[in-house]
Amino acid sequence: MDHAAVRYLEAKRTVDDRALAPRVRDRLLDALPAAPRILEAGAGTGATVPRLHDWGVVSGAYRGVDRDGGVVSFAREVRPVELRRAGHDVAATDDGFSVGELSVAFETGDALVAFDDERDVDLFVACGFADLVPLDALLETIESALGPGGLAYLPITFDGGTVFQPDHPADDAVERAYHRAIDGVPGRDVRAGRHLADLFRRRDGDLLSMAASDWVVRPRGGTYPADEAYFLSRILGFVESALADGDEAVTGLDDWLCARRDQLADGALTYVAHQYDLLYRTPPR
Repeated sequence: MDHAAVRYLEAKRTVDDRALAPRVRDRLLDALPAAPRILEAGAGTGATVPRLHDWGVVSGAYRGVDRDGGVVSFAREVRPVELRRAGHDVAATDDGFSVGELSVAFETGDALVAFDDERDVDLFVACGFADLVPLDALLETIESALGPGGLAYLPITFDGGTVFQPDHPADDAVERAYHRAIDGVPGRDVRAGRHLADLFRRRDGDLLSMAASDWVVRPRGGTYPADEAYFLSRILGFVESALADGDEAVTGLDDWLCARRDQLADGALTYVAHQYDLLYRTPPR
């Protein structure tokens, strides 16, 4: 198991929870049928399951797919324990577990392929996933899986804003180079949020709701909540790795990284990433 990947995904849960747009969530819950069939692409450590349950989605069937077998194993082991400790009735099933009247299964695979056999699903979830894959392929998967009037909920979709504070002279150069490096990876789109909204608007369905869901991580009294210092350390690592593999040198990068890591250690670094939550509904019959 890649413990670093698991820890990063778990550390960002509190960041995601703050970021999720209540208006989009409420529109989703208003439109969702009772006992929905739910698919999740890029399910990670399965954090969506307790989140949906807390929101009142307590019956139906959930199937989550992620290509990282280690995080899938973690989800299978830890999510039932978490829900049981929260006081819910959890039982093992042949392919996963149930929490009350909601059946849950996690599996390893390519989410854009694994759902080829799914039809007439009520809800397709992809949290922090749409900016990692080709948007046209994702939309094809969504629309083939959803039934008439089905819902696609795509929260935490990156949209090309990366901010670190306090100011540093290399900030603009680092941000531009980081975004170019992301765009240089096949299938990635640094402005996926706005481009996804445009693609939905050109479809026959309805873009029901859209709102900003920015990550904002900041210290309180010189410390960070939960495991968010680790989350920030991984973000800095992502920037460093992306620029190390890039085609251009960034003047002042070493000093920028050193300054940011010192600020993180001192509990003085703030980070913001601009993102969108989107909710789309396919056409009725």
